Amino acid sequence: MMSAGTPLEGELVRMIETTGPIRLDRFMALCLGHPLHGYYMSRDPFGRAGDFTTAPEVSQMFGEIIGIWCMQCYDIMGRPEAFDLIELGPGRGTLMIDLLRAVRALPDFLTHLRLRLIETSPLLRTLQEKALESTAVPVTWHETLDDVPQGPSLIIANEFFDSLPLRQFQRLAQGWAERVIGLREGKLQIGLVPQAFSPPPWAAAAKEGEVVEVRPSIEPWAFAVAERLTSHPGAALIIDYGHLVSAPGDTLQAVRQHGPVSIVDRPGESDLTAHVDFPALAHALRSAGAYTCAPLTQRAFLLDMGLELRVSRLSGHATEAEKRELALAAERLAGPTQMGHLFKAMAATSPGLPCPHPFRSNG
Repeated sequence: MMSAGTPLEGELVRMIETTGPIRLDRFMALCLGHPLHGYYMSRDPFGRAGDFTTAPEVSQMFGEIIGIWCMQCYDIMGRPEAFDLIELGPGRGTLMIDLLRAVRALPDFLTHLRLRLIETSPLLRTLQEKALESTAVPVTWHETLDDVPQGPSLIIANEFFDSLPLRQFQRLAQGWAERVIGLREGKLQIGLVPQAFSPPPWAAAAKEGEVVEVRPSIEPWAFAVAERLTSHPGAALIIDYGHLVSAPGDTLQAVRQHGPVSIVDRPGESDLTAHVDFPALAHALRSAGAYTCAPLTQRAFLLDMGLELRVSRLSGHATEAEKRELALAAERLAGPTQMGHLFKAMAATSPGLPCPHPFRSNG
């Protein structure tokens, strides 16, 4: 056996030697969440010094706009005297800091919220705690959404669902095969094993060689969100990169130091993500009783929520250099060739509550 490149790679090689190839969802879960060697358990991946940059790291305007969205949802909910503000996968806490700054405009919102962060990484919890100290808002951390006591709630999930493990199936001449991680000369390698597979309706006509992705891991989270929304008034905002129409395609990727690498290259040291199938996510939410609004591109969401006005206001007392930075940040967030069209936004609400602006009913 060749020497392993990372501690996790050594564990994976031994596992495969003992029990055979492992499915992609198992591989992805270990690479990201292994207690000792998982990517999110052992590092701060965000920003220029990390491996990728999320929208909150681009500009404070992103989190502030989500704060404005939350305030209108608070009104729609009837301004409950106590409610949970919940973020799934809060990163460094950057989005929440900017959100809390915006909601100062509505003192009742700050007075009545109970801040809950869903985070499994001890390292990231420490960073979040340090970042949020200045807000003077008490924070409670939870491992899962099920751990949060029931009650009215606003739920934010920015770039959370893309990191949930998935499975991939490839259409072959003789039928379907599942993509797995196996070994070749002692090194990790992507392979195929024949597998019975009942494709979803949209994938039934997949052509030979095409890959179909399914994400069973999304259902427990969607059901947990829907359970809160069906039990008490509330709304959820989900922003992620993905597609508005379900279709075959291999979207699984690994990123390290802001560039693509092979998913089997130095496992535990790269981020693994795949596009979110928004129709499948909406179906899971509706199946559990939540009401879903028609998804939008991130560009449409931010522009309809006043991104240009926010740029104008911040530019009023800015230097020329700061104005250029604001313009570049807005383009990064909403530009059609940047994050604007790649990322989508979707809202879900309690049955009986209207779709918050700028979302519209699915019909």
